[in-house]
Amino acid sequence: MKMTLLRTGLRFVISNKCFEKRAISTLYHGIPEKQNIQHYKQYYKIAQRTYGKRSMYQTSISTSINEQDTDNDSDSEQEKGQSFFWRRKMRTLHSHLDVNKDGVISYDDFMLLGDRFSDLGHLTLEAKTEFKKVLNEMWEEQWGEISPYNLICVEKYLEEMQHVLNDTSLKKKCHHFLPFLFKVFDKDQSGEISVQEFKLFFQCLDLTHDDAIISFSHIDTNDDGKISFEEFITLGREFFITEDPTKPSKYFWGPLVD
Repeated sequence: MKMTLLRTGLRFVISNKCFEKRAISTLYHGIPEKQNIQHYKQYYKIAQRTYGKRSMYQTSISTSINEQDTDNDSDSEQEKGQSFFWRRKMRTLHSHLDVNKDGVISYDDFMLLGDRFSDLGHLTLEAKTEFKKVLNEMWEEQWGEISPYNLICVEKYLEEMQHVLNDTSLKKKCHHFLPFLFKVFDKDQSGEISVQEFKLFFQCLDLTHDDAIISFSHIDTNDDGKISFEEFITLGREFFITEDPTKPSKYFWGPLVD
């Protein structure tokens, strides 16, 4: 009887998203979690399996993602990209792409950030060339001509990214640079990103190691202490297209700006 009540209660808790994801204890050596938190985490994972919560990794992911799972973020017929939460995410990304912090994104900013990633030395010459080609295509397709006068302020960025969100063909392409980022930070080419490798990602964004640890703990959705290719691509793409503030993908690019 007690176990039946426990399972019923957990079913209600999970369906109503009452649990917050906890940071993995292994990331903070010497700071053990309290006993009751460990029990909650254990019961939470048991309940996930018991009640068949659909995994976002049921199909393999290459450079294209199954649209069925990621395009159904809202039941509303209205144009997407109007929520404060989504716009806050896009302002966060704009701040990272504005490398020289002058308030606008230029082609030079775009390429400089690409160079930061490439200069870590984890890409082959061929991969670097392909990465730069992808970035050029992204700029030209989304922002137009390559010119020192083509400057993207925050409002223009929000407008253009909203257009991407509502254009099926553009939305399918918004994550095409992510596999290259994964290769950049998978230093040992293990097919997985460790927390130390993830810190390099955030270092390129001028974010702290503490920011990296917090984000890593949320993006590592199965709590195995590493980020798989599937996790990286799925959550990286989801950052752009979901307006659901409960999704862990909101941590992908670090803390959101105010």
